[in-house]
Amino acid sequence: MLRSLEIRDMLIIDRLALDLGAGLNVLTGETGAGKSILLDSLGFVLGWRGRAELVRQGADQGEVTASFDLPPGHAAHAVLAEHSIGAEDGELLLRRVNTRDGRKTAWVNGTRVSGDVLRALSDTLLELHGQHDDRGLLDVHGHRALLDAFAGSDIAPVARAWSALSLARRALKQAEARRNEAKAEEDFLRHAAAEFERLDPQPGEEAELDTRRRTMQGAERIRDDVGRALTAIGPQGAEGQMIDATRWLEGATEDAAETLVPAIDALNRAMVELSEAQAGVESCLDALSFNPHELEEAEERLFAIRALARKHGVQPDDLPDLGADLRARLDLLDASEGGLAELAAAERAARADYDRAAGELTATRTAAAARLDTAMARELAPLRMDRATFTTLVLPGTPGPDGVDEVAFEVATNPGAPSGPLNKIASGGELSRFLLALKVCLTGGDRSLTLIFDEIDRGVGGATADAVGRRLKALADGGQVLVVTHSPQVAALGDHHWRVEKYISGDVTLSTVTPVARDERVDELARMLAGDTITDAARGAAQALLDAAV
Repeated sequence: MLRSLEIRDMLIIDRLALDLGAGLNVLTGETGAGKSILLDSLGFVLGWRGRAELVRQGADQGEVTASFDLPPGHAAHAVLAEHSIGAEDGELLLRRVNTRDGRKTAWVNGTRVSGDVLRALSDTLLELHGQHDDRGLLDVHGHRALLDAFAGSDIAPVARAWSALSLARRALKQAEARRNEAKAEEDFLRHAAAEFERLDPQPGEEAELDTRRRTMQGAERIRDDVGRALTAIGPQGAEGQMIDATRWLEGATEDAAETLVPAIDALNRAMVELSEAQAGVESCLDALSFNPHELEEAEERLFAIRALARKHGVQPDDLPDLGADLRARLDLLDASEGGLAELAAAERAARADYDRAAGELTATRTAAAARLDTAMARELAPLRMDRATFTTLVLPGTPGPDGVDEVAFEVATNPGAPSGPLNKIASGGELSRFLLALKVCLTGGDRSLTLIFDEIDRGVGGATADAVGRRLKALADGGQVLVVTHSPQVAALGDHHWRVEKYISGDVTLSTVTPVARDERVDELARMLAGDTITDAARGAAQALLDAAV
C-alpha cells in the first residue's frame, strides 16, 4: 500500500506531502489543476518512462519520495533480495532525483539503484489505469496479451518451440538452396573436381617447384665448368702430374741425397690438399647431377598448377582449399537427398513440437476466454450493464512465437443486438465501464497492488457514475485504490478525499493538494455539481450523495 508521497520542485509543484490510506482514495479538482502531475511524479519515482522535462522552472533539481507498506510475503521482497536491499520494519522507501540537465539518481531504502530496479519493484507495488487505456481495448492487437494476462499463460514454451522451428526451417531452406545451386552447375563441378583430383596440388608446392626449376636451370649452366675443373684436378690433370713428379724426385734422391726431401714432402702435402679439393668438386658435381627429364617434369607440373590457378582466379597456394570446396559441393550434390531428408525430418519434428505447444496454449486461451466472459458478466451487472454481453473470440491466426491464435473482444450492449468490435458498438461511457470491468477481472483477488484509475469514470454520470464508484469502492475493500475523478458520485464514495488546486504565487503558477475534511466535502461535491457558484440546492444534493455513500 502506498503510504505517502512527497514531491519537491516537479513541474508546477514546489512542495507537497500527501499521506494516503487504505480503501478508496479520491482526488478531485478543476481540469488543468495538476492532477496528472501527481501521476507523473509517482511514475517518475517508480522508474516509469514519461515526460522528459519534469524539474520545476527555476529549480536546480526535482525530487520525489514514495513510502510503501511492505507486509511479509509481499512480492517486492523477492526483488529486494535479488539486489541485496534490506527492508526494515515492513517499509519500502523509494527516492528519486532529477537534475536540471536530465540526470536521474534513485535510492531504495537508502541503497542507490538503477531505473530497472525501480521498474521491477513498481510491477509488484502499483498498477495504473489511465483515461486512455480504452485504446488498448479498441486495438485488437492488444487483446491477446490481455487474455494471456488473465489466464496467466506461459508463452515461453511456444516461443522456444517457434525458435527451434525457425532454425530448422532456415537450415532446410539453406540446404535446398545450396543443393539447387550445385545442381545447376553439376557438369562444371564434376569436370573441375576431376581436374583437381588428377593434378592434386599441394600447399606450397608451386613455390617448391619454382625453386627446384631455378636450381636445375642454374645447375645445367655450371655443371660443364665444374666437370672440366674436376678433370683438371684428377688423374688426367694435376693429380697425375704431381704423382709423376713425386715418383721422379724419389728416384733421383739416390744421387741428390737429402737435398730433394723437402721438395718431396711439399709435394706430398700438396697431394693431400689436392685430394680434398677433388672430393669437394666431386661432391658439388654429384649435387648438380639430375635426370634431364626431371627438369622437364618439374616445369610441366609448375606450369599446370599456375594455369589451374589462373583458370579459377586464385593464387596457386589457394588451389588445395578450392579443390576441397569443389569436392564438398560435389559431395553435397551426391549426398543431398540423404542430407535433405534428415533436415526435413528435423523440420517436421520441430513443427510437431511447435504445434503441440501452440495447441496447449490455444486450449489454455480457449478455457480462459470462457472464464473471462463469465467474470465480465458478473462485473458488468453492478455497473448497470447487466444486459450487455462481452465475448472473447479465440480465432486461428498466423503462427508465430506467441502461438497460432488471434484474440478479439466483441460486445453487444443491448439484448438482441448483434455483437461487434468495441469501437463500433460501445459509446465512450460504455467503454469506460468495460475497461473497469476488465481491469477488475485481470486484477482478480490480488489486494497487494495499489490500483490507480485516472478518470475511469469519464463519459458517465448519475446512477451509472454511482455504480462505477461503488464498484471502485468494492475493489478497494481490503486494499487501496486511488481515483482521479470529475464525478461527484464517485468522489462521495471515497474513504479519503483530496482536492488538487492551482494558484498564482507572484508570477509563478503552482499546484497543491489539500485533504478535504468531512465538513468540507459537502462544498467540494457541490462545486463539482454546480460549478463556481455553489447553491443551496447543490449543497443539498452533495449532502445526499454523502449520506447515500455511508
